[in-house]
Amino acid sequence: HLILLFSLFLAPAFADKESQKTNQNFSSNNASHKRLKRDWIWNQMHIKEEIDTPLPHHVGKITSSVRNNNAKYILEGEYANTIFKVEETSGDVYAFERLDREKKAEYELTALIIDRRNNQSLEPPSKFIIKVYDINDNVPVFVQKVFNGSVPEMSPVGTSVTKVTAVDADDPTVTGHATVTYQVIKGDEYFTVDDSGVISTTRADLDRENQSTYEIIVKAKDAPGSSGDSSTATVIITLTDINDNFPVFKHPSFHFKVPENISVGGEVGRVKVEDIDEPQHRNTKYSFVRGDYRDTFEIVANPFTNEGIIRPKKPLDFEKVAEYKFDIEATDPTVDLRYFKTGGSRSISTVTIEVTDVDEPPVFTKLPYEFKVRENDPEIRTLGSVWAHDPDAAKRKIRFSRRRASPNGDYIRVSDTGIIQLPKPLDREFSSSYNITVAAQEILEDGHLSDRESHAQVHVIVTDENDNAPELVYPEEPRVCENAAPGKVIIRISATDKDEISPRGFFKFSLATEDSNFSLVENYDNTANITVKYGQFNRELAKIHYLPVIISDNGDPELSSTNTLVISVCKCNEKGNFTFCEERAKQVGVSMQALVAIFICIFTIIVITLLILLRKRHKKDLSGLGRNVAEIHEQLVTYDEEGGGEMDTTSYDVSVLNSVRKNGIKPEAVPSQYAQVQKPPGNITSGAGEMEMMIEVKKDEADNDRDLLPYDTLHIYGYEGAESIAESLSSLESGSSDSDIDYDFLNDWGPRFKMLAELYGSEP
Repeated sequence: HLILLFSLFLAPAFADKESQKTNQNFSSNNASHKRLKRDWIWNQMHIKEEIDTPLPHHVGKITSSVRNNNAKYILEGEYANTIFKVEETSGDVYAFERLDREKKAEYELTALIIDRRNNQSLEPPSKFIIKVYDINDNVPVFVQKVFNGSVPEMSPVGTSVTKVTAVDADDPTVTGHATVTYQVIKGDEYFTVDDSGVISTTRADLDRENQSTYEIIVKAKDAPGSSGDSSTATVIITLTDINDNFPVFKHPSFHFKVPENISVGGEVGRVKVEDIDEPQHRNTKYSFVRGDYRDTFEIVANPFTNEGIIRPKKPLDFEKVAEYKFDIEATDPTVDLRYFKTGGSRSISTVTIEVTDVDEPPVFTKLPYEFKVRENDPEIRTLGSVWAHDPDAAKRKIRFSRRRASPNGDYIRVSDTGIIQLPKPLDREFSSSYNITVAAQEILEDGHLSDRESHAQVHVIVTDENDNAPELVYPEEPRVCENAAPGKVIIRISATDKDEISPRGFFKFSLATEDSNFSLVENYDNTANITVKYGQFNRELAKIHYLPVIISDNGDPELSSTNTLVISVCKCNEKGNFTFCEERAKQVGVSMQALVAIFICIFTIIVITLLILLRKRHKKDLSGLGRNVAEIHEQLVTYDEEGGGEMDTTSYDVSVLNSVRKNGIKPEAVPSQYAQVQKPPGNITSGAGEMEMMIEVKKDEADNDRDLLPYDTLHIYGYEGAESIAESLSSLESGSSDSDIDYDFLNDWGPRFKMLAELYGSEP
C-alpha cells in the first residue's frame, strides 16, 4: 500500500488563494480574531490492475489539517460508494472491485470533510484522481483474422506483398507492455515479415503457373525476447500473372477442306494454341514459315479465343491448285524475356488445305463491257459481244440473256450467243448511256439451264450527233418604253441546245430582218443584247412587236432555228420606269395526245347513248305488240282512292286497250306471262279443291317468274268458278270473243259510259 504524506498540499495555486483569503479575513476583523490555515493533504493515488488478493484493496488515504473529533470523510463522484469507498474517520480509500486498465485507466472522485453533528462542510470539496497501473495482461490481437495480398510472379527477393497489423491493449507508455513483434510460422520459406508487419518475398522464382496462391500464418507477440502470449492470423497471397510464356500449338499439324467457291475473306479453318498465361497476356501472332501461299491466305488471331483464323485473300480454283500446304509459327512479341523459361520460343505447325471441286457459274472474260455508238445511226445493228466460259472440267456451253436494263425498255438486246444488238437507233437526247445486265448460264446435258449464273455489266455510250437546233432562252418578257433612246438595251437573250456544246465556238445570233426598230449585239459568250435601233416607238401603230431571231450552233453540220421574240411597247415615266403595258393573251396549248383522248371519250359516250335509246325503243315496240288481254287484265290493280271517272286516263294506258281491240289480237295468239286457268268442263262440281288448285298454280308461277316485282302485289283474277252461271264477268275477254253482241247501246247510257262505249263500240 502507498503511505500518504501529510506535508504535501493539494495544489500550490489553491494554497495561495487560501492564504489570500486568510489575510483578507484578518484585515477585515481588524486582527481581533485569528483563524488557522487548513488544507487537504495526500499524495497522488495509484493502484495496480487485476490484483489477485482478496477484496477490498487499499488505494490510499485522504486527510485534512482540520482538527475536529466530529470530522467525517465522504467521497462523491460516479464511482464513489460503488467501486471506491472511504473510511469515515481515518480517510482510507478502498477499491471493492478488481480494476482493468484496458477498460478504464483513471477515476476522478471528490473528497469532502463534514461535521457529523450538523453535516456542515469543514473544508471546501477537493477533486483527486486514482490512476490504474498496467501489468501487461493483454495479448496482441490482429485487426482481422485473414489478410489478402498479391505480388507479381517472378518478383525479386524483398518485394513487398502486403502489411498485417496487430494491436496490444496494454499501456504503450510502459516499456515492453504494448510492443508487438511479428513472425511467419508457416510459409517462411517463401515470405518473411518485419516488425512493422510488412510481408515480403524471400525467393525470386515464385511461378504462378506452378502455384498461384500461398497461405501463410503470421504470429504477433509482445515483450521482445520473452515467451509471452501471442496471436496468429492467416495471410493469403496471390501471384499475379506476367507475360512470361509463349503460345504452343495444340497439334503438330492441321488439315482443312474447303470448297473452291469460298468467298474472299471467308473462314477456312482455325488453328488452336495453348498459352498458360492469363487471357490479358495472350497476344499470339501467326506467321508463315515455309510455303509459297502467303499471298493466297492470311492468318488473323481471334482476340477472344486466341485462335488463328485462316482466310483466303483471293479466289481459290480447284482446277489450278487442288491442295495447299505450308508451315505457320505462333509467337508472342510481348513476352518479357527477362522471365522467359528455357525450352524454346518457337512453336511451328503444318497446315494442309484441301480444295474441293464445285459446280461454278460461268466466268466472263472481261468486266465490264463498254461499247460506243453514234446516235440515230440506222446502219449499226451489232455493237459487239460478251463472252464467258465454264471454269469446270465439263466445259459446258453457255447461254446469255438480259436481266436488267437502264433505262428500262427494249433498246438493247442480247442474243443467246452473247451478241449485243440494237433493234433501233439510239437517241442521245433521250439517254446518253444505256446499261444492261447480262446473265450467263451453263447448258446442262439434258438441255436445261443451270440454276447458277454469273452477271456482267454492259455499258453503251451514245456519241452525240448535231441533230438539234438551238433554242432561244430569255429570263423575262421583253418590254421597251415608247420613248426609249437609240442603243437602249431591252433584254439579254441566250440559247440552249440539246446537243453537246460545239468545241469550235459559241452560238451565233442574228436578226431575220433589218427592217425593224431593233438591233442585235453579240456578246460572244453565248448571249446577245437586243437594243433600240432608232428610238421613239408609236404605241398607236403597234403595241407589240414580233422580232424573229436566228440562232446557229456552229456544229457539224451547222443547224439553226428562227425564234420569235415578242416585245411589248409600254408607257414609262420620266425615270424610264414602266407605268402601263398591254397584257398579252396567254396561249393555252393542248397536246395532240390529249385531243385524241378527248375525241375518243366523246365518241364512246355518243355510241353508248344511241345503244340505250335503241334498246328502249325496241322494248316499247315489243311491249305494244306482245301484250295480250290476259296480261293487261293481270296488271290491273286496285286503289283505295276514288278515281276521276271516265275522264281519268292516267291510271292505265288506254291506247294499249284500244290496240288490242282494234287489232283483233286474240288472247290465245300471244301467251300470257301467267298460264290461263281453264274452266273445268261443264257438269264438274266446283268446290274448295278447284280453287285451291288454281291458287297453287298461280302461286307457283309467281314464285318461278324472275320478272315479277320484288314486293307483294294484289292480282284480280277473272275466273269465278265452274258453278257460276254468268261465268266470267271480265270485260277484257269479251273484246276478243266471237259473240255478235252490239255494244252501241252504251252510247245511250250517258257520259259515264263514254269510255266503255269507245272500247267496245264499232270501228269507225
